[in-house]
This record gives sequence, structure tokens and C-alpha cells, in this order.
Amino acid sequence: MPKINYKDNQGNCKTIEVENGLSVMEGAIQNDIPGIDADCGGSMACATCHVYVEEKWLGKLPKAEDAEVDMIDMAYEPKKNSRLSCQLIVTDELEGLTVITPEKQS
Repeated sequence: MPKINYKDNQGNCKTIEVENGLSVMEGAIQNDIPGIDADCGGSMACATCHVYVEEKWLGKLPKAEDAEVDMIDMAYEPKKNSRLSCQLIVTDELEGLTVITPEKQS
């Protein structure tokens, strides 16, 4: 199983093995990662699973669809590396992916 790194806004990191096919959000929820609320359960309706993707990973991820981009606009302090973790599906290619949670969720 690929290992995903979850960092909080203070730089504390927790590395979790996440099963292929699950989202980065589901991996966080199943492992009690703080900072990812996922109020809508992954239906892309709330932006409370907003994360910042480490810059070196941006080109390796599928491009965000328009609906995700629209929802990110509602997130707390969106940046160019913002993504919704519910839309990041874990594959072997994401081994070592690092996501950083914002100071708070909207």
C-alpha cells in the first residue's frame, strides 16, 4: 500500500499506508488525521477536506476538474497547490505524496 504523508500547518507529519482506490481524504478519516473534517463525506460539496499538495507532486496528479476548482474557491485560504483530498485517489504512483492541512477548514 502506498504511504501518504499528512502534515499539519505546524509541520508535524504522520505517514499512513492507504489502500489503492481510496481517496487521500478516506485515508485521513480512517486514521484519525486531524485537520481534514470531510463534513460531506467526500461528495465534493463542502471543501472541508481541503489540503495543500507539496509542490513537487502537482504535475503528477490528475488535473482538478471545474467542480473541484469551484469548491476550492470556497475553502479557507486557497492557493495554487490547493486540492480537495476527496478527489485524490490513491495509486502506487502516489507513494510518498505529501499533503498539508490548512490552519482551519472553512
